[in-house]
Formats: sequence, C-alpha cells, structure tokens
Amino acid sequence: MALPGLSALRRRLFPGWFSGGLSLVLLAALVWSAGKFFAWSFGEAHWSALSANYRLFFAGRYPVESLWRLGVCLALLAGGAGLTWGWLAPVEPEGKSSRGTGLIAVGALLLLAAPGGGTALAGVLALALGTRFSYGLGRRLQASEKPRRRLLAPFWLANLTLMFWLLLGGGGLRPAPADDLSGLVLTLLAAILSIVLSFPLGLLLALGRRSSLPAIRWLATLYIELVRALPLIGILFIAQVMLPLVLPPGWRPDRVVRAIAGFTLFSAAYLAENVRGGLQSIPQGQGEAARALGLNPVLTLGLIILPQALRAAIPALVGQFLSLFKDTSLLAIVGLVDLLGMGQSILANPKFVGDYAEVYLFIALIYLVCCGALSWAGRAWEKPQG
Repeated sequence: MALPGLSALRRRLFPGWFSGGLSLVLLAALVWSAGKFFAWSFGEAHWSALSANYRLFFAGRYPVESLWRLGVCLALLAGGAGLTWGWLAPVEPEGKSSRGTGLIAVGALLLLAAPGGGTALAGVLALALGTRFSYGLGRRLQASEKPRRRLLAPFWLANLTLMFWLLLGGGGLRPAPADDLSGLVLTLLAAILSIVLSFPLGLLLALGRRSSLPAIRWLATLYIELVRALPLIGILFIAQVMLPLVLPPGWRPDRVVRAIAGFTLFSAAYLAENVRGGLQSIPQGQGEAARALGLNPVLTLGLIILPQALRAAIPALVGQFLSLFKDTSLLAIVGLVDLLGMGQSILANPKFVGDYAEVYLFIALIYLVCCGALSWAGRAWEKPQG
C-alpha cells in the first residue's frame, strides 16, 4: 500500500508526462551538481584558508586580549534575538516548534564534520543553543496573561548600549577605536545600527510626505527624491567627506560612524516609501471610524493606522533591510574592512593564493544564514498573532 506522503509527492512531481519529464531532468541535474560539489569539497578544495583564519573572518583586527568582549556581545545579540522571536512570533501547533531543536542538532553535526572545526565552530554552536533557550523563554512570556511587549523597546536599547559600550571599551576597559572593527563584527555592527536608526527616520519621512502642511510635505518629498536619485556609494563618499564639515570644530567622528550615517540617510528614504505604501493601503474608513469614536489624530495614527500599515509593509521593509545588510560590502571602498574585505585580505596572503572558491563560498554561506534568518522572521511576523 502506497504511503500518503509518497502519493502526494507523486501527484506534485509527476502530474503529467511533460511535468514528470521536467522533474526527472531537474532531479538528475541536482544529483549531478551535488555529486560534483561533494567530490570537489572532499577531494580538491583547500580548506586551510578557513581553518587558519576563523578569527580574522569574525573579529578582524580587534585586539586578541579583548576577544571576550565580542563573545559577550554576540551572546547578548543572540539571546535578545531569540527572546524577541519567541515573544512576538505567532503561536505554532504542538510539535512544530521542535523543528528548531532538530535544526540545531543537524547544525551541530555539520560543524563537527566541517574542516578545521574547533573553538570558533563550538562558539557558533553555543550561540545557537543560547538562542534556542532564549526562544523558549520568550514563548513562556508570550503565554503569560499580560505580556508587556512595550518593554521590548527599552530592553533592546539597553542591550545595544551595553554591546557598544563593551566593544568600544567603556568602564575602564582598554579603549578600542571604532575604526579597528573589521570582519563580520563590522558588517553586523554597521547593518544593525543602520537598520535601527533608519527605521524611525524613514517613518517620520513617510508621515511628513503625507502631512497636510505644505512645508513639511515638500521638505520630506525633496529629501526622499534627492537621496533616491543618488547612488549609495556616492552617499557614502559624501558622508566621509562632508559630514565632518557640518559638525562642530574639533569633532571628527570615526570612519565607521560616518559610514553608518551614510547608510542610515540612504536607507531612510527607501523605507519612507515602503511605509508610505503601507499607509496608502489602509482604507480611509479606518481613520473616520476612529475619529467617530473620539480618538485624536495621534491615537488614531498610533493605535489604528500604523499597526496595520506596518504589517502590510513588512515584505518591502524586510527586503530593504536585506539589501542594506548586503550593501555593507561597500565599506571596503571607503577604507574599511568588512567581511568581504577581510576575505580579500586573506586571499592576498601568498599561503592562500588561489583559494578563491573556498573563501568566497564561506562568505556567501554567512550572508545566506544572516539574510535567511531575517527573511524567515519577516514571513513569520506577517502572520496574524494567534
């Protein structure tokens, strides 16, 4: 007797002779490609470029004696992400939430089998387990009678402040200039700060473009159209050269700070249009009904319009966040060494000349994991809360 799952799979893959033949061709191509890749991975690839440079990929030129700060910051980031994910994600049926544990177990086996597996890979596994634990804690908070989700904003503000305080050497720790940050740490720092800063600015620009006051509407429109007409690399160079000229004398921020300012100003214009699209999707009757109930414009916007508009704009917002994360690779052009720039620096070493495929494959895997996690979170937040 045929299993129900096999019957459904057969109907999907072989509904007719043409679709069945196409499925067989694609399956054969997939098997051939996978065989070639595994043969290259275990026979020809030189993974020494990765195993000898894990610290450079993740920490770059950060002082070796201060690497514990990076570990604490990554633990805070992973714990906060897991807690927020478990607290805000829709409720899943029983048994479905155990997928995360299964994925971590599979990831553990892959890490143990990876070439050059060691302390760095064990740390990645520890972060994954910590994220899973904090996710479970967030689920318990969600199940409580009155979860105070408004506490998430001050929690993340305190969390990020503590992370940057540790990174830059506060409280008597050895100072670490921001320009010394490089590798994956710089990529994550630039992406997270730019996202956090550009979202409220983009929200204000979107509201300003829909304002009934002509001066505010024209200024917001002028900013959005001007920034969207310029390439990102141009904005980064403007931030590097022009930003110190408009600041008070004697105050010259680090290049990292100026780069983050450029990313923020650029991304805010695109986020403003994404949010404006969400605002336009809300029927006018929503606002009219709120005003009929006696709500003032601020409460109407904050309690009725914005929650619906932001949920409708989640796909576009997540797409912009993904683009911003990948655009951090342009930091190398303004003299900073991000994850991609660190890979190029490693390849410049005569010991690893020619190991381009291995290094770039590893970098692509990191980008895939980070972008996939953000995309997965966006799809979950689109679902109605249960």
